[in-house]
Amino acid sequence: MRTICLYFEIHQIIHLKRYRFFEIGTDHYYYDDYANEATISEVAERSYIPALTALIEMAKNTKNPFKVALSISGVALEQLEIYAPDVIELLHQLNNTGCCEFLAEPYSHGLSSLGNEDCFREEVLRQSKKIKELFGKTPKIFRNSSLIYSDEIGALVASLGFKGMITEGAKHILGWKSPHYLYHCAINPNLKLLLRDFKLSDDISLRFSNSEWSDYPLFADKYIGWIDALPSDEQVINIFMELSAIGMAQHLSSNILEFLKALPACAKEKGITFSTPTDIITRLRPVSSIEVSYPISWVDEERDVTSWLGNVMQREAFNKLYSVAERVHLSNDRRIKQDWDYLQASNNFRFMTTKNTAISVYRGIYDSPYDAFTNYMNILGDFIKRVNALYPEDMDNEELNSLLTTIKNQDKELEKLHKELDKLKGGSAGAKTKKKA
Repeated sequence: MRTICLYFEIHQIIHLKRYRFFEIGTDHYYYDDYANEATISEVAERSYIPALTALIEMAKNTKNPFKVALSISGVALEQLEIYAPDVIELLHQLNNTGCCEFLAEPYSHGLSSLGNEDCFREEVLRQSKKIKELFGKTPKIFRNSSLIYSDEIGALVASLGFKGMITEGAKHILGWKSPHYLYHCAINPNLKLLLRDFKLSDDISLRFSNSEWSDYPLFADKYIGWIDALPSDEQVINIFMELSAIGMAQHLSSNILEFLKALPACAKEKGITFSTPTDIITRLRPVSSIEVSYPISWVDEERDVTSWLGNVMQREAFNKLYSVAERVHLSNDRRIKQDWDYLQASNNFRFMTTKNTAISVYRGIYDSPYDAFTNYMNILGDFIKRVNALYPEDMDNEELNSLLTTIKNQDKELEKLHKELDKLKGGSAGAKTKKKA
């Protein structure tokens, strides 16, 4: 039976403030709190609250079964808890319907999968832990920042225990193949891959309200008709986008919510269902592997990582940031850890892009990519000074490695104890059930 896998991403930019060279060493606070609060409050009001309310209504409508998946960065959850707690409450309501799956992703929405394996592991596990604490569910499926994926990243994700991963159905990777099947990682076949149909996704997130688009206006029955007309053996239709597309990119006045809410009924008429990623990887077998030697993403025409690491400035900033990764990992300083999360966020590097694209690049407070680079490097200069004050740059490598090994061993021991505790809790619950019986 043909099924639609509908997935939304929630992440918000942490706005850096104007930071001058002469402030290095004297000012250790890097953020524009007013901009952060104003931005997330606006997105919550115009997008997240109405969109989540609609998804809850759809999930509760038993006549037209519906399921959805969400991925929320740890940084976004922090900001929502502070500035938009109503969104957190709606997420709980959606979770309580039993029709929503929460996915794992890097805590910072950063590029650690391209820069440092240990950092990547740590922040993925931390975001998963936060999802478990908030919603009571441990993520089984992973999505990387901007759907970044390669064979090596897939193997790393599999080693963390995830059963599946979602990424982009990039043409240069698929060739003649269709994104409407389940695939698996070329290095580790145990990791199943769901590939985004970028046309069907962008028809909603980018083109829906464009009156010059040849298929405008788009109605739910017409959209489902496109899916129904696909070859009968193409069973998995992956529609992935940012949740802010509903209400921000496509204004509510465009009737985007009415379109969304009409999809389940139209799908049911055609015998098409909705499934979560876990439903799909549990029910279907992969048809083959997908080989991705160089990282892909869902950004720009090239669907690669050049939007973040395509020029010398971006690579310089990226390499400089991760040059202190091991020292940050050693630190127990809460402010250092939080700054590390915020400075890793991918938008910091996106602001520095010099690519010519069909879509204008949002640069925030910056006048140019060079302006973005200068501001970021000033902040990074102060941050590195603080890190080196805790763990000097000339620290002997043997001493540094010894400390890292100790911390890794402690992490493994804690993880082992947590697993044993979970088993004991499970055993205790089973014993109580037997006594009641």
